[in-house]
Amino acid sequence: MNQYPSGQSTGQRRGGLRLWVLLLFAGYAAWYWFSNRSIDPLTGQAVVIDKSISPEQEKSLGLQAYQQVLQQEKPLPADAEASKQVQAIAERLIGKIPQVTDSLAAEHHLQASHIEKSFDWAVTVLQSDQVNAFCLPGGKIAVYTGLLPVAQNADAMAVVMGHEIAHALLRHGAQRMTRGKLEQLGQMAGAASGMDSGTLQTVMSAYGYGSALPYARSQETQADELGLMLAASACFDPQQAIPLWQRMDQSSGGRAPSEFASTHPSAGTRIHQLEALMPKAEAYKAKLCGGAQAASGMH
Repeated sequence: MNQYPSGQSTGQRRGGLRLWVLLLFAGYAAWYWFSNRSIDPLTGQAVVIDKSISPEQEKSLGLQAYQQVLQQEKPLPADAEASKQVQAIAERLIGKIPQVTDSLAAEHHLQASHIEKSFDWAVTVLQSDQVNAFCLPGGKIAVYTGLLPVAQNADAMAVVMGHEIAHALLRHGAQRMTRGKLEQLGQMAGAASGMDSGTLQTVMSAYGYGSALPYARSQETQADELGLMLAASACFDPQQAIPLWQRMDQSSGGRAPSEFASTHPSAGTRIHQLEALMPKAEAYKAKLCGGAQAASGMH
């Protein structure tokens, strides 16, 4: 004779089914994570990039995004003074990528993959008040005119552009796409297990603050380091990174979100980390600069 009321027995069966659903999803997520895990030679850290996402696919997506931006924004003519200055900075940074990435990989006893060999580099200055720049997978670089007065000089601009180029070299886009797949898997597991939408939203919010946002901030820190080494190796002054980020903080007018709720480190954290990297940047400059002189300034 069943000692439980029928309703309670049904509830237990449903609870057991939900648990099995969650376990199956968790098992698949763990397999997916481990099977796509590797060590990034430039950082020495474990990364997860879906093996089905090739650099060529990233490059194609980057080109599509770049074309969309050019349709929406107004590019400066290539012969404009700002365009020529930004182009010259980009060429110097790009020219140092092989040496810098080889040196960083050697620090971790690994070999650089040199995905930049497949990049089709292009540099555009966009007429906009945005204080921003980007480098898409495949090497499409854009600098907004709103960044020029904040950067003030070629050294600071090289720090920003080096940072953006670093994101592409480190395949941060592919890493975020992979993480997005895992997040979707988690949402599917929650929904399939019968988790109500309010609880699922709470869980995903906690995941964001506890994992996703710190992960995004760590990517920014990685790009800061690689970008600074690129700028220094291309004979720009890495010390200009400090006043740059002080000006970037001022330009936000106090509107930047707290670090805890942001995908980026705070300006204070960034400055502290960059200061700690200065001896390494100066060493890279001494080893790889080769005597070229920095451009006089930005206007």
